[in-house]
Amino acid sequence: MHGSLLQNKILLDQLRADLTEHKSGAAFAVCVPAPYLAQTQALLSGSNICWGAQTMCKHPEGPYTGEISASMLLDFGCRYVIVGHSERRALFGETDERVAGIFARALSSGLTPILCVGETLIERETGRAEDVIASQLDAVLAVSGIGGFERAIIAYEPVWAIGTGKTASPAQAQAIHAFIRKKMAALDPAIAEKLAILYGGSVKAGNADELFAQADIDGGLIGGASLMAEEFVGICKAAHS
Repeated sequence: MHGSLLQNKILLDQLRADLTEHKSGAAFAVCVPAPYLAQTQALLSGSNICWGAQTMCKHPEGPYTGEISASMLLDFGCRYVIVGHSERRALFGETDERVAGIFARALSSGLTPILCVGETLIERETGRAEDVIASQLDAVLAVSGIGGFERAIIAYEPVWAIGTGKTASPAQAQAIHAFIRKKMAALDPAIAEKLAILYGGSVKAGNADELFAQADIDGGLIGGASLMAEEFVGICKAAHS
């Protein structure tokens, strides 16, 4: 929950200027707080940077005061929506089942869901990381099936590395990414091969090259570094097609 109209304009203008000529073949997107979607649409329309939202409601409409529907996001040109971010799960009680419902609604509405999965420090230290992530994925698979991932993205975000300054080592991150891809490949190898799996956990310009060089890491879900144009651009330039 960051930003203001002035801060956003400075940041987005800089991103547009610095990334317009970037020809790596990588895709770029910013997911902004809902009040700033109109501003983001105005500033980024016609650029090579897409935009989206940080969450949405699983219901298409109705008496859900304060919630944001998929159709509202589409009104502002959104392409992406983050689904099941660890902070939404931990602070707002989003269960695996609720996340699965939001994911399904995003797909049916034409949005590309970025599904976040990841383990806490305790879950990692007790050897349960893969079980936790498998459970998070299974809830979504039960509703949308493996076919739903033809139009989706997965982001692995170790909860213990978000906003803490800690980062999973490239080997640790790769191991989980490989686990996710293998799990999906058991259901459909073709979908698994094309599936974009992002790493999110204190990614910075200084560590992006090494992280993105891993076989199953296809890019990043950037947190704090996305608020600094120079850092975010540096991460983007580390991305490969």
